[in-house]
Amino acid sequence: MKIAIVCYPTFGGSGVVATELGLALSHRGHEVHFITYKQPVRLEVLNSSLHFHEVNVPDYPLFHYQPYELALSSKLVDTVKTYGIELLHVHYAIPHAYAGYMAKQMLKDQGIDLPIVTTLHGTDVTLVGKHPFYKPAVTFSINHSDCVTSVSESLKQDTVNVFEVHKEIKVIPNFVDFSKHQHHDEDCQRSLIAPDDQKIITHISNFRKVKRIDDVIEIFYRTQKEVNAILIMVGDGPERLSAMETCEKLGIENKVKFLGKSNQVYQILCYSDLFILPSASESFGLAALEAMMMRVPVISTNVGGLPEVNIEGESGYQFELGDVEGMAQKSIALLNDEQKLESMKDRAYTLAKRFDIEAIVNQYVAVYKAALGH
Repeated sequence: MKIAIVCYPTFGGSGVVATELGLALSHRGHEVHFITYKQPVRLEVLNSSLHFHEVNVPDYPLFHYQPYELALSSKLVDTVKTYGIELLHVHYAIPHAYAGYMAKQMLKDQGIDLPIVTTLHGTDVTLVGKHPFYKPAVTFSINHSDCVTSVSESLKQDTVNVFEVHKEIKVIPNFVDFSKHQHHDEDCQRSLIAPDDQKIITHISNFRKVKRIDDVIEIFYRTQKEVNAILIMVGDGPERLSAMETCEKLGIENKVKFLGKSNQVYQILCYSDLFILPSASESFGLAALEAMMMRVPVISTNVGGLPEVNIEGESGYQFELGDVEGMAQKSIALLNDEQKLESMKDRAYTLAKRFDIEAIVNQYVAVYKAALGH
């Protein structure tokens, strides 16, 4: 198949999943074309079966906001015609599915039928999509896609509850690629980060309010009183500065390392003992899954799709939103029980295998074939 993929080319979960999916499809012999405003961060190598097409948005003084959807839909039309694209897979309902629909209609006038598969990732439904300015466009985009998928059962239910959806939504969870990371333990130089008697707690996110960064700091602050530990904060965003200031006020700035955006996520996770994700909302929880794959138990809230990933008492523990005391006490108990910690690390790894990319790609290929009428 010749497949075009539209996504946000960033460190966010949807961009990572879209890129990894495209890479896996190309390895299976499919021709994959990424179409977005810059090369996705994890798309490091291009070849005869893997292509990138940049969407350029001209800067016209007439426009207060530059029309990205218009530029994207035009680029889609050109790419489909030039390379004989058979199917379009868009990640996020707006603006991508909306632009995809416009491209589909333009191509239809030229006798070309372009099936569209739309994957819902979360913010397009739970945040942006609910706004009255965007809700009609999101509803339209979902209902006019040929096939629609959602990354969790929780997100599917949210979509059905918020929008008047007439399309069947198939749940295909996010995934991780075990084959790429099976040797990290062999290369893990933990001693470079902390001595053997010091535990390493990690948090990875985009540092938005929804990630509850203050809760991460508070949980660690309470935990480090009872456990010799450090906290590694990976990522960047609007809450980072205030988090650093909080660490200084609490006197723990020497125990917290802010690493910013990093392409070394798996190397960092390989020497971590515990992962904290106290989010207010998670459509799936890809960061938790990546931690589990690297044998890191997860302390999380029980919101959104997290309970579908982090299994209570097995891969980690779940708590009500804002229960920093409960999260801290469970962190202390687990980190002080070496046997329990090692057992939970192994169980987290085993449970993460449910989401290995090999099984998930097959589900997407089946959806593509259905959209093409095969």
